[in-house]
Amino acid sequence: MHGSHATGSPYAPYTEEDRTAMLETVGAEAVDELFDIPADVQFDGRFDIDARTERETRRLVRSILDRNDDVTELLGRGHYGYYVPSLVDHLADRSEFLTSYTQYQPEISQGFLQALFEYQSLLVELTGLGVANCSMYDAATALGEAATLADRVRDTTGHRVLVPELLREERRSTLENYVAGTDLAVETYPVADGTVDLAGLTDLVDDGVVMIYAESPTVRGTIEEDLAAIGDLAADTEALFVLGSDPVALSLLERPVDVGADVVVGDASVLGLPTSYGMGLGLFATREDYLRQVPGRLVGASEDATDRRAFTLTLQTREQHIRRERATSNICTNQAWVALRTAMHAAVLGPSGLVELAERDVQRARDLAARLDDFVGVIASVHDRHHLREFVARVDRPARAVADDLEKRGFAVHVVGDHEIQICIAGVCDERIDEFVAAVEEVTR
Repeated sequence: MHGSHATGSPYAPYTEEDRTAMLETVGAEAVDELFDIPADVQFDGRFDIDARTERETRRLVRSILDRNDDVTELLGRGHYGYYVPSLVDHLADRSEFLTSYTQYQPEISQGFLQALFEYQSLLVELTGLGVANCSMYDAATALGEAATLADRVRDTTGHRVLVPELLREERRSTLENYVAGTDLAVETYPVADGTVDLAGLTDLVDDGVVMIYAESPTVRGTIEEDLAAIGDLAADTEALFVLGSDPVALSLLERPVDVGADVVVGDASVLGLPTSYGMGLGLFATREDYLRQVPGRLVGASEDATDRRAFTLTLQTREQHIRRERATSNICTNQAWVALRTAMHAAVLGPSGLVELAERDVQRARDLAARLDDFVGVIASVHDRHHLREFVARVDRPARAVADDLEKRGFAVHVVGDHEIQICIAGVCDERIDEFVAAVEEVTR
């Protein structure tokens, strides 16, 4: 580094001459010209916030929060409100975890590193794949990273990435952003009755496909029954088969490795976090063949100078903070604290408890659909498939009107079509389910 630090940070050590030269190079007269910030949101040096005492501030915040509707959410579609044991909060809120920075110094981070290693081990066991990283931002970024990994390891001149037409828009958008700087092109394949239209997918697959992505459960709660066939289809054309799922589903469904999956992505925060409306925990697991192509951080087990088992961040030469433009990914952080919570929640449940949770999700969704299907003007579910947690129901009345009337009675559901609503039972107690059934009967008469 060079230049004076007298008027700025040592991390931005440019002199006035440096800045002038850079501005001339890009054709600007002032730094402000590089930012297009609307005038109504520009900071003018004043916050215009009245000074308040702590008691006044608490009263104001409470009055704002009280304006929220007190409704029971049966929303789902990637956001699930499972009960998180209080033990998770008590342990995860310890200062050693809550204020921890990246575990670059293993000699002072053994506890956190071991917890992250256990998180990775959990995903390896659930997926059957050889390696899992210690988290991505969320499911959408994990999907984007899977596409760029496929492009690196797939020996082909093709660049087509196939995703289901039911893929959530925000995940599709993130994927498009990831591939924008590459030759990859995202295309959709059809679905039939809530799952993959295998014949339609087969017609689209050729040697130009680098990746096929499928989800189980899907965004509509259906369980994909043709995963092995999709895996075979990908293997026949040497495309990577990427499967989207989550730890609860994986505890009950076929192991991804057994259906030919090369990469598993998804949101692991179904465990450890309440419904967070955006914040998540991207899981990423893959075959050991692709170990050095894995994005994000990896925790490894080794031995210290006294032959004791020790944990450390490993294979860091893959990462952005070391290899810069030659890194496997530009991701330079992760969701370690959320991964910690997920590992804690899974440990509290144990293997049998995790399976029991998933089985209960299947049974309760089936039972609720059967109860609603008895009502005139309701068909539940619309898909003749197995479901986990959630399902789509058809209503004779306009779906928006049904959802609005349910909200007035204290229940929130998704509108997914002119006459379709989606209902999720995850985290909703049996008593509220009974009250929801009564509310549906009222609003669909």
